[in-house]
Amino acid sequence: MVAQSKPVATLSPWGRAMAGASGAVLANALVYPLDIVKTRLQVQVKARPSPTASDPPSSLGEEMHYTSTWDAISKIVAEEGLSGLYAGMNASLVGVASTNFAYFYWYSIVRTLYVKTSKVAGPPSTFVELSLGATAGAIAQLFTIPVAVVTTRQQTQHKCERKGFFETAREVIDGDDGFFGLWRGLKASLVLVVNPAITYGAYERLKDSLFPGKKNLRPWEAFVLGSMSKALATIVTQPLIVAKVGLQSRPPRERQGRPFSTFGEVMKFIVDREGPSGLFKGIGPQILKGLLVQGILMMSKERMELMLLLFMRYIKTMHVSHLNKLSASRSQVVQHVAQTKLLMQR
Repeated sequence: MVAQSKPVATLSPWGRAMAGASGAVLANALVYPLDIVKTRLQVQVKARPSPTASDPPSSLGEEMHYTSTWDAISKIVAEEGLSGLYAGMNASLVGVASTNFAYFYWYSIVRTLYVKTSKVAGPPSTFVELSLGATAGAIAQLFTIPVAVVTTRQQTQHKCERKGFFETAREVIDGDDGFFGLWRGLKASLVLVVNPAITYGAYERLKDSLFPGKKNLRPWEAFVLGSMSKALATIVTQPLIVAKVGLQSRPPRERQGRPFSTFGEVMKFIVDREGPSGLFKGIGPQILKGLLVQGILMMSKERMELMLLLFMRYIKTMHVSHLNKLSASRSQVVQHVAQTKLLMQR
């Protein structure tokens, strides 16, 4: 999910949701390789030292280990080809579209209800904005998390094991949790609704502070504000993001197929092997992806809202013009009938 700028007053919830979802799909498609890299970095766990630790990974059947963003990109391309950087992209974009559509739609609904029922004059406070964003995010997660679970599995599968969306979903359902395995990490996801809430709150405060009274931002202004707010939210919530990815991916080989049950268990497992800094692994591509996605999203969403608004006005104008023509034609017919009756009476 992502943050949103103040909605255009005359745009319906469906219009805002369409604008947000379209912008999110465009932004995530452009930076998708970074999503693959940050996921691979976040799921890898340093193995405990063993007598055979010096053996090469291939002889031990261990997974590839990455040391940095560029190292991950190089190894993925070398092992899987350029297509490896786009593994699971279709499912990911479906998830992005559905999550953002649901988020922007429900945010518009809950914010409109609050404004109509609130007895406090003026715009909602920062705390209220955060609460509204968190509520919308929680509702969106309930409906869209299965797609996120399948996408994470696809992104962490080896090339020889890679399956389609529905085959991967079946693999999840056939696991220990059954059908409810598609909702693995739901608790962590519900906690992580504070991420878009923090992003949105920061975006709104920065917008009011730097561009007071300005409704429509320029593309570069929306890009800068979106990037700054997302970077702040990512740093605060990174440990939970890492734990969520660990819950939704295949368990490490060291656990012998036993999945994690809580995000607290994931965090303890990582800290025991890598120290507290392990909870921030992958933060480089995570922040870079967030900066680009949020910036591109807010920039394109502002434009998309204006385009939708202009399109709706055009449709309304055409409809009114059509009704006026029909009314004029009807008046002419009535007048002609009246003249005909008058001539007949004579």
